[in-house]
Amino acid sequence: MKSYRKELWFNVPSRRGFINITPEVAACLQESQVREGLCLVSAMHITASVFINDDEPGLHADYEDWLEKLAPHAPVSQYRHNRTGEDNGDAHLKRQVMGREVVVAITNGQLDFGPWEQIFYGEFDGRRRKRVLVKIIGE
Repeated sequence: MKSYRKELWFNVPSRRGFINITPEVAACLQESQVREGLCLVSAMHITASVFINDDEPGLHADYEDWLEKLAPHAPVSQYRHNRTGEDNGDAHLKRQVMGREVVVAITNGQLDFGPWEQIFYGEFDGRRRKRVLVKIIGE
Protein backbone atom coordinates (compact mmCIF):
# COMPACT_ATOMS: atom_id res chain seq x y z
CA MET A 1 0.00 0.00 0.00
CA LYS A 2 1.18 3.52 -0.83
CA SER A 3 1.02 6.37 1.65
CA TYR A 4 1.27 10.08 0.78
CA ARG A 5 1.24 13.16 3.02
CA LYS A 6 1.32 16.86 2.13
CA GLU A 7 0.48 20.09 3.92
CA LEU A 8 -1.33 22.85 2.05
CA TRP A 9 -0.94 26.35 3.50
CA PHE A 10 -3.49 29.16 3.34
CA ASN A 11 -3.56 32.76 4.55
CA VAL A 12 -7.05 34.23 4.35
CA PRO A 13 -6.64 38.03 4.72
CA SER A 14 -10.05 38.48 6.35
CA ARG A 15 -11.52 36.93 9.49
CA ARG A 16 -13.66 34.47 7.51
CA GLY A 17 -13.63 32.96 4.06
CA PHE A 18 -14.16 29.84 1.98
CA ILE A 19 -11.61 28.54 -0.53
CA ASN A 20 -12.25 25.79 -3.05
CA ILE A 21 -9.22 23.52 -2.57
CA THR A 22 -10.34 20.74 -4.91
CA PRO A 23 -7.64 21.51 -7.53
CA GLU A 24 -4.88 21.37 -4.89
CA VAL A 25 -6.20 18.07 -3.50
CA ALA A 26 -6.49 16.62 -7.02
CA ALA A 27 -2.86 17.63 -7.66
CA CYS A 28 -1.86 15.80 -4.48
CA LEU A 29 -3.68 12.72 -5.73
CA GLN A 30 -1.75 12.84 -9.02
CA GLU A 31 1.55 13.21 -7.10
CA SER A 32 0.66 10.23 -4.89
CA GLN A 33 0.09 7.93 -7.89
CA VAL A 34 -2.65 6.15 -5.90
CA ARG A 35 -5.33 4.70 -8.19
CA GLU A 36 -7.65 3.09 -5.60
CA GLY A 37 -7.89 4.18 -1.99
CA LEU A 38 -8.91 7.00 0.32
CA CYS A 39 -8.01 10.67 0.60
CA LEU A 40 -8.29 12.43 3.97
CA VAL A 41 -8.31 16.23 3.95
CA SER A 42 -8.14 17.77 7.43
CA ALA A 43 -7.90 21.29 8.86
CA MET A 44 -4.93 21.41 11.20
CA HIS A 45 -6.22 24.40 13.18
CA ILE A 46 -9.09 24.57 15.66
CA THR A 47 -10.64 27.65 14.07
CA ALA A 48 -10.73 26.30 10.50
CA SER A 49 -12.72 23.63 8.70
CA VAL A 50 -12.71 21.34 5.69
CA PHE A 51 -16.06 20.40 4.17
CA ILE A 52 -17.65 19.21 0.94
CA ASN A 53 -20.44 21.05 -0.83
CA ASP A 54 -21.39 22.96 -3.98
CA ASP A 55 -19.18 25.79 -5.27
CA GLU A 56 -21.99 28.31 -5.55
CA PRO A 57 -21.56 31.90 -4.28
CA GLY A 58 -25.14 32.15 -2.95
CA LEU A 59 -24.60 29.04 -0.83
CA HIS A 60 -21.36 30.47 0.56
CA ALA A 61 -23.16 33.69 1.49
CA ASP A 62 -25.88 31.59 3.14
CA TYR A 63 -23.22 29.75 5.15
CA GLU A 64 -21.75 33.05 6.26
CA ASP A 65 -25.15 34.40 7.37
CA TRP A 66 -26.21 31.13 9.03
CA LEU A 67 -22.95 30.68 10.93
CA GLU A 68 -23.02 34.27 12.13
CA LYS A 69 -26.56 33.72 13.47
CA LEU A 70 -25.48 30.51 15.22
CA ALA A 71 -22.31 32.00 16.73
CA PRO A 72 -22.06 35.75 16.21
CA HIS A 73 -18.59 37.22 16.50
CA ALA A 74 -19.71 40.24 18.53
CA PRO A 75 -19.96 41.02 21.27
CA VAL A 76 -16.79 39.08 22.01
CA SER A 77 -17.57 39.27 25.73
CA GLN A 78 -20.35 36.68 25.28
CA TYR A 79 -17.77 33.87 25.02
CA ARG A 80 -15.98 32.60 28.12
CA HIS A 81 -13.14 31.44 25.85
CA ASN A 82 -12.39 35.08 25.05
CA ARG A 83 -11.55 35.73 28.71
CA THR A 84 -8.15 34.24 27.83
CA GLY A 85 -7.45 37.43 25.88
CA GLU A 86 -8.53 36.07 22.50
CA ASP A 87 -11.48 37.22 20.40
CA ASN A 88 -12.17 34.01 18.48
CA GLY A 89 -14.63 32.07 20.64
CA ASP A 90 -17.13 32.16 17.79
CA ALA A 91 -14.56 30.67 15.37
CA HIS A 92 -14.21 27.55 17.52
CA LEU A 93 -17.98 27.01 17.48
CA LYS A 94 -18.23 27.62 13.73
CA ARG A 95 -15.50 25.05 13.12
CA GLN A 96 -17.36 22.52 15.24
CA VAL A 97 -20.48 22.93 13.10
CA MET A 98 -18.67 22.82 9.74
CA GLY A 99 -16.37 19.93 10.64
CA ARG A 100 -12.70 19.15 10.84
CA GLU A 101 -12.14 16.85 7.87
CA VAL A 102 -13.49 14.93 4.92
CA VAL A 103 -12.65 11.57 3.40
CA VAL A 104 -13.07 11.05 -0.35
CA ALA A 105 -12.87 7.72 -2.14
CA ILE A 106 -10.31 7.37 -4.91
CA THR A 107 -11.43 5.38 -7.94
CA ASN A 108 -9.37 4.96 -11.11
CA GLY A 109 -6.97 7.67 -9.94
CA GLN A 110 -9.72 10.28 -9.50
CA LEU A 111 -11.52 11.80 -6.52
CA ASP A 112 -14.85 9.96 -6.53
CA PHE A 113 -17.36 12.79 -6.01
CA GLY A 114 -21.10 13.01 -6.35
CA PRO A 115 -22.63 15.69 -8.59
CA TRP A 116 -21.45 19.24 -7.78
CA GLU A 117 -19.27 18.13 -4.85
CA GLN A 118 -16.10 20.13 -4.20
CA ILE A 119 -13.73 20.34 -1.21
CA PHE A 120 -13.52 23.62 0.69
CA TYR A 121 -11.29 25.15 3.31
CA GLY A 122 -13.38 27.24 5.70
CA GLU A 123 -11.60 29.94 7.68
CA PHE A 124 -13.25 31.44 10.77
CA ASP A 125 -10.33 33.32 12.37
CA GLY A 126 -8.03 34.27 9.52
CA ARG A 127 -5.29 36.80 8.92
CA ARG A 128 -2.50 34.28 9.52
CA ARG A 129 -1.06 31.18 7.85
CA LYS A 130 -2.83 27.91 8.55
CA ARG A 131 -2.44 24.45 7.12
CA VAL A 132 -4.52 21.60 5.79
CA LEU A 133 -3.29 18.01 5.83
CA VAL A 134 -3.82 15.81 2.77
CA LYS A 135 -3.22 12.13 3.55
CA ILE A 136 -3.72 9.57 0.79
CA ILE A 137 -3.51 5.80 1.19
CA GLY A 138 -4.13 3.04 -1.31
CA GLU A 139 -2.76 1.18 -4.28
